[in-house]
Amino acid sequence: MKALVYLGPGAKALEDRPKPVLAAPTDVIVRLTRTTICGTDLHILKGDVPTCQPGRILGHEGVGIVDQAGPAVATFKPGDRVLISCISACGTCVYCRKLMYSHCTTGGWILGNTIDGTQAEFVRIPHADMSLYPIPDGADEEALVMLSDILPTGFECGVLNGKVAPGSTVAIVGAGPIGLAALLTAQFYAPAEIIMIDLDDNRLEMATRFGATATVNSGDGNAPATVMKRTGGRGVDTAIEAVGIPATFELCESIVAPGGTIANIGVHGTKVDLHLEHLWDRNVTITTRLVDTVSTPMLLSTLRAGRIDPKRLITHRFKFDRILDAYETFAHAASTRALKVIIEAQ
Repeated sequence: MKALVYLGPGAKALEDRPKPVLAAPTDVIVRLTRTTICGTDLHILKGDVPTCQPGRILGHEGVGIVDQAGPAVATFKPGDRVLISCISACGTCVYCRKLMYSHCTTGGWILGNTIDGTQAEFVRIPHADMSLYPIPDGADEEALVMLSDILPTGFECGVLNGKVAPGSTVAIVGAGPIGLAALLTAQFYAPAEIIMIDLDDNRLEMATRFGATATVNSGDGNAPATVMKRTGGRGVDTAIEAVGIPATFELCESIVAPGGTIANIGVHGTKVDLHLEHLWDRNVTITTRLVDTVSTPMLLSTLRAGRIDPKRLITHRFKFDRILDAYETFAHAASTRALKVIIEAQ
């Protein structure tokens, strides 16, 4: 089969690889019909994720059709259409019992990280009964790909951890796909204001179309002053970091209000300064999280009801044999105006 393989920092290739086989009775083999590229894949290619070693097939998002099912799989059979969760969960370990599926002792974020992932023609899914979702007839597969990772990530790590509430003020630093997913799902809770901060005017314009009440281009270095002026000098109740670099986390530190929350989503590959000399008396909460996908069933219901349209995040489409072009497009989003790219099976 064809697969996108990580070869080390800055290097990747489309290679021929053996089709995966069942390794445990609870496994399923899925034939991919659609997948995508995540910002986390770019972090891997930068060398920010040391758990992902050269030779790994990348990708942790997608939809497909069950090709084989292990004898202990109760929910799925060959021919079933399925949504693949970016998190694999056994459902029985100490962390799964706390609904912290991302820390499952035999799962978690393993796809495209410590085991081969979804940017291939086939993928092995461990703990299939807990790690796949059935796709209802008539569902839009492209929209569903957004529920593999970015929508639950934006919602759980940003909105829920950030304690977004009716009438509150929210700032989202980073108007990429994850930041926009947080923007879409923050609106479930009717905050009074959602301020989107980014360097890219195109993405800020898109954020306005998606429901941001204000946008700030941080390129001039005056974003903190602009946000403080807009909030009457108070700051924001929730500052969501959706980039993963020191400058954006420190921006969140500078705009959070007393009693507010900084909710980190970004994947950080270098150290970040925590300015306790300014925050020690501010009653500020800082949260970190890897998505647990506990919200996926709710988001599926919300999608089916037409209450959210994640397909708006898709800007480019490629066939699988052009996945390297898809990476180039996604990695140069400032010039290509890319958000999410869909990669479709041949």
